[in-house]
Amino acid sequence: MTDTDEIIANNIARIAAARGALMAIGTDYGEGIVVSPHIHDRHQLLHALSGILIVSTASGHWIVPQGYALLIPAGCEHRVEMLSAVRMRSVYLRPGDLQAPSGDPRVLGMTSLVRALIIEAISLGPDEADSPRGQLLCDLLLHEIPRLVEQPLALPLPSDPRLVALCRGFIAAPDARAPLDDWANRAGMSRRSLTRHFRQETGLAVERWRQQACVFAALPRLIDGEKVTTVALDIGYDSPAAFTTMFRRMLGRTPRDYLRRA
Repeated sequence: MTDTDEIIANNIARIAAARGALMAIGTDYGEGIVVSPHIHDRHQLLHALSGILIVSTASGHWIVPQGYALLIPAGCEHRVEMLSAVRMRSVYLRPGDLQAPSGDPRVLGMTSLVRALIIEAISLGPDEADSPRGQLLCDLLLHEIPRLVEQPLALPLPSDPRLVALCRGFIAAPDARAPLDDWANRAGMSRRSLTRHFRQETGLAVERWRQQACVFAALPRLIDGEKVTTVALDIGYDSPAAFTTMFRRMLGRTPRDYLRRA
């Protein structure tokens, strides 16, 4: 067992053994680290303080960029893969304390308050979770989490290994100008077969999926303060205006408006 495997196993055991209302864990993971499929008997609010990760369940995949969170319902088996170095901060809450929808996870926009509460909860010692301060932190989190706004950031991944390879390569180096015929050739399919299989496995047209992937690639950089022009040209758009049009079509507002409201 590697050091990372041991850390993951210890964290899962700590969550299972927790008795207090609030359980919080912060762990830093290297790029490529995978947390095997597992289940918690608590709801998990997983926050990517930095980095990007993929959470996979039997029904889909969710990419969580830096600055966002994923609410994973209790009993939902999930696997986590780090697409980059990730600083993960999570709180675990009893289902009886937090009413979370059953079924699939949900990507949520974070607020400065919830982020600060998570960080403070992690700083609590083992004997402090049920202290007056720990209870206050828990109570405030229980009030604030339901107010977080769900984000349209689910990005389904296909199951066909050939298509998965194309998608992962695009996520790592998005290029809005990549010819669809090139994708078909690399997958060993005709263009028509590629588009048909891709829609069957993801529910999205290839171009729609690639636009969503471009948004995922752009968001962390925009959040870090990079200029729209720089990001747009880097991910293959001919102009900032073309990127802004796509972004507004996907998320309902321009990049600047989206970040301002977020």
